Amino acid sequence: MADTSALSIYDEIEIEDMTFDTTLQIYHYPCPCGDRFEIAVADLRDGEEIAVCASCSLMIRVIFDADDLPKEEGGELSVSASVAIQA
Repeated sequence: MADTSALSIYDEIEIEDMTFDTTLQIYHYPCPCGDRFEIAVADLRDGEEIAVCASCSLMIRVIFDADDLPKEEGGELSVSASVAIQA
């Protein structure tokens, strides 16, 4: 996990208050500038907890439990394997 003690954090947001985009695999939250803070699920799994806004310099700390993150996309492999077994 990166040392974030020197960063200027705008706010701390619970992951439950963020919106999850299943297509892009990102969480996002409205930024006061009118854009939005974003962080990828992969980054959260890697221990990253800082979501950034692409339009301004604001950052938020995401409060989350790694066990509550969406499961990794691995279903396609198991589906094709079960089809192969049935054939």
